[in-house]
Amino acid sequence: MAEIEFFGADWCGDCRRSKKLLDTLGVAYDHFDVETSAENTEKAREISGRTNIPVIRFADGAHLVEPSDAILHAELKLRGLIS
Repeated sequence: MAEIEFFGADWCGDCRRSKKLLDTLGVAYDHFDVETSAENTEKAREISGRTNIPVIRFADGAHLVEPSDAILHAELKLRGLIS
């Protein structure tokens, strides 16, 4: 299991941007498509309390919703997932 759970959809521009950053930095994540699974949609809503995506959850349960690249990058660095 990856350190990060990523809830999003292919049509979502913010999701594509955040995935690109994770991929570029070589950070592993488990992707959960909210478009094809009502269960994934509900799980993302339970985590964030919102319907916005992406929802990015870390192993300790902390999460980000629609983070900017700068915020996501800072969080990854803070958690030691990148140097």
